[in-house]
This record gives sequence, structure tokens and C-alpha cells, in this order.
Amino acid sequence: MITHTKAIILKSVDYQESSKILTVLSYEHGKIALIARGAKKPKSKLAGVTEVGNILDVVYYYKPNRAVQSLTEASIHFTSLNFRRDLERAAILFAVLELVNQIIHENEENRSVFDFLLTFMPWLSNYPTADLSIFCYVQLRCAHLSGFNLAYDGDDTNNVMFFDVTHGLITNRIPSELSYKLTVLQAQFLRLALTSRSERVFQLGLKGGELKQLIHHLDVYFKYHIEGYQDRKSDAIFDQMLKDY
Repeated sequence: MITHTKAIILKSVDYQESSKILTVLSYEHGKIALIARGAKKPKSKLAGVTEVGNILDVVYYYKPNRAVQSLTEASIHFTSLNFRRDLERAAILFAVLELVNQIIHENEENRSVFDFLLTFMPWLSNYPTADLSIFCYVQLRCAHLSGFNLAYDGDDTNNVMFFDVTHGLITNRIPSELSYKLTVLQAQFLRLALTSRSERVFQLGLKGGELKQLIHHLDVYFKYHIEGYQDRKSDAIFDQMLKDY
């Protein structure tokens, strides 16, 4: 079946001498693999469009029983070029794409995540400051959009708050065995992020060790609820930036 749709490039690997295999999140068929034959050749019509983070208008021939679909045409709907000129934005983007690649399985459709990325990526490209806490916010949004939503169940008069990983709760009740005690700022960030979608959450000043710790807590949450979830390779750069943040 010839398919014309939008696709977000999550991952790209070289294949043989001149081709690439792209892992994409497509609107029509969810997460699939596309082979871009000849994409590494300078004169190829696919050269320059298959970079990770690009949003493409694509045409491919789809066969349900085929592991890798054949990409025939592609044009850029949104380019990730601006991110490559800004290390902090690039770190956030690549961490987000790697996160999405893990939480969505092969051939799984998730149009909610697709629509979120379609809006989020241009927003991140143009947002005045690339605050690293944006990634933590995206973790929360992706958990919600994937059906693993966290809930805020705290008493604002009580400063002792816990992240209950087992039940997906931010609470001051007696925690389950797998729980983390939160700092005041971490609890404030989670409350605001979960109860509103205001950009004020990025002005709270969550950074450094507190931010890194909360990102870790959320990764443990994903690992607990999603089979096969692994540490992100992009975290090496992200972690280095957090040390100086």
C-alpha cells in the first residue's frame, strides 16, 4: 500500500555503503523502520533530509508483514538544523526522541505522542531559553500520553512529599516500598506540571542535582511500568550539561 504521511525521525543508522535505516514515528502506521536507499549519496533526492529530529512528508510502500518499509520520497516539513547550532536545545531534543523511541514499541500507533511532538519540536526551537527542566516536563507528558499517567495526590500544607513509583502518585501519605522522598522544589515542579500546562514550571529554578535526581526518579517509573526500558545513550551529554547548570 502506497502511503503518504508525516513522519518524525527518531533514530538513523547507516546501512551498507550508501543507505540509511530510519526509525520513525509516523502518523499513519506509528513507529516503523524505513530504508532510505542511497541517502548517503550527495546527489540522492533523499540526501540531507534524513537527519534525526527532522519532521518529514514521506511516501513509502507499506507491507504489514515487512520489518523495514521502503522510503521512496521525502521532503522536510520541519528541520532540526537549528538544534545543531545550540547544544542545550540539541541535548533536550535528542533525549526526548530517545525517550519516545523507548516508550513506543515497533508498529505501535500513538497519535497523541505524535501530535505532541509535532507541536513541541517547533516550540522548543523557538522558545527563548532552553531550560533543561523542559525534558523533565516532557517525561511527564509522555507518561500521560502513553497511558502511564502520574497523579498529584498531595496536601499542600504538608512539605513532606513522596514519589510513589508503584502507584504513580505524588503524595504525602505513607509511601510504598518503591518510593522517593522529594525536595520541596521537586514537589512544586511536579504539582505545577501535573495540574497545569503553564510555562511557569520552567521558572521555578529546578536545576543541577535536584533536576538530575527527578529525571532519574521518572526513568525508574518508566522502567517499572514499561518492559525493556533502558538508560538513554544521549544522557552522557545531558548529564555533563547538568553538572554545569
